[in-house]
Amino acid sequence: MRSGWEAAERVLRAGRPPGESRRLPRRRCADRPRDVRGEGTMDAPTTTSGEYDTSDGGGWFAPHPSSSPPPRGGDQQTHAGAPAPQRLPEQRTMPTAGTASPDAVRIRRTMAEIGPVADKVTSYFYALLFVRHPELRPLFPAAMDVQRDRLLKSLLIAAEHLDNTAVLVDYLKNLGRGHRKYGTHAAHYPAVGECLIGALSQYAADWNRETEAAWVRAYTTISQVMIDAAAADELRAPASWQAEVVSHDLRTPDVAVVTVRPDQPYPFLAGQYASIETPWWPRVWRHYSFASAPRSDGLLTFHVKAVPAGWVSRALVHRARPGDVIRLGPPTGSMTVDHTTDSGLLCLGGGTGIAPIKALVEDVAERGARRQVEVFYGARTDHDLYDIDTLLRLQQGNPWLSVRAVTDQQARVRLPDAIRVYGPWKEFDAYLSGPPGMIRSGVHALRDIGIPPGRIRHDSVEELLLAGD
Repeated sequence: MRSGWEAAERVLRAGRPPGESRRLPRRRCADRPRDVRGEGTMDAPTTTSGEYDTSDGGGWFAPHPSSSPPPRGGDQQTHAGAPAPQRLPEQRTMPTAGTASPDAVRIRRTMAEIGPVADKVTSYFYALLFVRHPELRPLFPAAMDVQRDRLLKSLLIAAEHLDNTAVLVDYLKNLGRGHRKYGTHAAHYPAVGECLIGALSQYAADWNRETEAAWVRAYTTISQVMIDAAAADELRAPASWQAEVVSHDLRTPDVAVVTVRPDQPYPFLAGQYASIETPWWPRVWRHYSFASAPRSDGLLTFHVKAVPAGWVSRALVHRARPGDVIRLGPPTGSMTVDHTTDSGLLCLGGGTGIAPIKALVEDVAERGARRQVEVFYGARTDHDLYDIDTLLRLQQGNPWLSVRAVTDQQARVRLPDAIRVYGPWKEFDAYLSGPPGMIRSGVHALRDIGIPPGRIRHDSVEELLLAGD
């Protein structure tokens, strides 16, 4: 993998001359401290279970893998949730030229043009960034092979939803808050934008002044939302938390239940997730869901599956021991329970995706509500049902809870298809957590049996926005 000055110079020599440097306007927030920490990345959570352990979303200052097979050199285990459930589009739709703004049309045209050469655009962007701004290199992981596609995926999310203000602003605010942990500053945004536009201009076939102006306006708006969100968050929360491992329970040869004690109060909601950095891989972050509702003792529990080439997951499963200290980013996500209704909950958890499902069940139990909760726990084999005993104990103590295990080995049927046998589910709120393939097929199955899209929640912001289903 090429990195550093030498690789950057090779990439720059291979491409067309970058031309004149394009400076983005430096917008300032009137009440923002001069030294406020922002985030120079677009970090979109990805839904997976530990089977895939896909990365910390898409971005410029953090690593990211692809969404379906195990990523090259990376790992993430993302499940989601948030204080107010984030309403995302039912599907990815491309507005017509008559309904989209001129800037949105130009930006989407650029994205379509660079799609076939996305890897070259990404390489060129990092080459520009590290040559022009070498002081930013330490903010990135030492090995850049886990960074490859985050930028383009994140841009696609923003570009696709440029005219969908509610979704885009919520997304960007989460990015701004979450990326404080990388140590970037508001002053880094113009540098990133300059190099981004420089890279796009080299590979977009229909690049002109109007297109460049559209990208400058869009990026300026995007970066300002992130900067302001980081500034507001700095007034009420730390950029990250230190957390000591207090217990490490190896449930299977590659799945561990890890419990940690944060160094200060860590507020979160059941169904949310946090990014984790281990001492063995500095600046490499991965998302993991909380496996329980908030506890009175303040402890946090995560389910982690070690995957091949999974730097963080393998460290947490095979190296972490009580007494080790990890670092946590802020909680985020949108797969939380709406406690203003008494609708039943239909929960599908695949693999270590059962972790946030278990947290949701505990959340309902602690509220004292007697709403019906149906849990389908999917795994490849009985051996992979590593937390089934915990769920069965919860079922014994709560008559409103029903737990069903579905294994591919025995039933020869996918978890989403199993729910068709039961029901009806039309009045239920559905929650899904697991590998991306399960999420996609699960959403289709739930829609087919009549659950309205607005009542289907899952922890894959990136999968939802990018996969379009």
